[in-house]
Amino acid sequence: MDSTIMNVAVPKLVSAFHTNLSTIQWVITAYTLSLSAVIPLAGWFSDRFSPKRMFMTSIVLFVVASVLCALAQTPEQLILFRIIQGLGGGMVAPIGIATTFSISPPDKRGSVMGILGIPMLLAPILGPILSGWLIEYMNWHWIFLINVPVGLIALLMAWRYLPTAKPRHNSKLDVVGALLAPVSFASLVFAVHQGGEKGWSDIWTLVSLVCGILLLAIFIWHELRQKYPLLELRVFRSPAFVHGIIVAWLNQIALFGSILLFPLFLQQAKGLSPLEAGLYVIPQAILSTIGINVGGKLFDRFGVRPIALIGILSLSGSLLALTQITAHTSPLYIMCSFAFAGLGQGLTLMQINTHVLKSAPKELVSRVTPITTSAQQIMSSFGVTITMAFLSGQIRKLPVDHTLDQLGHAFGSTFWITFGFAVAALVLSLFFAKRTDATTARSQSPQSK
Repeated sequence: MDSTIMNVAVPKLVSAFHTNLSTIQWVITAYTLSLSAVIPLAGWFSDRFSPKRMFMTSIVLFVVASVLCALAQTPEQLILFRIIQGLGGGMVAPIGIATTFSISPPDKRGSVMGILGIPMLLAPILGPILSGWLIEYMNWHWIFLINVPVGLIALLMAWRYLPTAKPRHNSKLDVVGALLAPVSFASLVFAVHQGGEKGWSDIWTLVSLVCGILLLAIFIWHELRQKYPLLELRVFRSPAFVHGIIVAWLNQIALFGSILLFPLFLQQAKGLSPLEAGLYVIPQAILSTIGINVGGKLFDRFGVRPIALIGILSLSGSLLALTQITAHTSPLYIMCSFAFAGLGQGLTLMQINTHVLKSAPKELVSRVTPITTSAQQIMSSFGVTITMAFLSGQIRKLPVDHTLDQLGHAFGSTFWITFGFAVAALVLSLFFAKRTDATTARSQSPQSK
């Protein structure tokens, strides 16, 4: 929820800190980059100190950082504290997903992961509603302070219910990989951001892009030579895994980019309050809940292909409809259009992830989960950065005294970017096998060759 609770708050933070949209964007981007930096370490820390201990430690750090965010006096302080917050929250999802997947019956994993996905899905969708209410009736500090009671409840439940596993001390930490991964990802995200702000011929854009690509190449080369790699990249030798994760990446870029654009459009082009903007996502939340409940059961019965096709088609249709929005578009059209993005999200997000996990060897699930979870955060960063960079470029082209209608068209044009990524994911989904069997998928894995 913390990743998207910021979306509705962006205009308020711009005015509260007397800064611009590009600066506040880094409050979101810094958090997701911090998440992506620490997620790859989740597998090693879980093996070394036990999943339960690391889960609880991460929650404590997250709660403390949330309090610091609420006390921030400048944008720079808020960005710094969001980085710390991301370091605390980064291990929660991969450890929770890996633990749940490991203890679930093999023939019920789709349903179990679907149940797990309900709070994971509803939290970021309902985040804008909660954020809007807190901003309108209290103040922006509470979008961070709300994490304190939630975090304390999670801490108590983890202490009471999470299984206690013995630590395994036979793995070593890949320090070089732990340094290379976040720096390369941050360089690439910064390059995309600068490209949208300053243009692709800007010297810092080019330097960041080249450095990011080189460091990423070195990271991959290094990881493939390690006995105990930070990320188990050898799993990419499985065609089923590669195919599934690429579809997931494209889907996530389209989805998270649009999730940020939607509340911004409602507040800036339609003139809605933060709470009103948050309420517009309720239909999406309802269809998401339906989608994830139905999707888990259909996945167990029919495999990933029909679920991915229906879900991504729904997302694509939603984004295509949103490309036509203007300042005068009716509320019903806007809500219905975005609602079907929620249906697509519910059907695909956890089911494609489950398919990817099934494509990996069972003994590597704890090390593969950080890859999928980290990649989701990185793709979320790219989705946010790409869409915001394009939107900023569109707005800069407008006259100083531009009308709300012109601003609405700028948002509509930006939705074409997210639509393009969704269509690419839809095309690749056509090549999913009609029925994916876990054993068959694992037979294609590196360990079986």
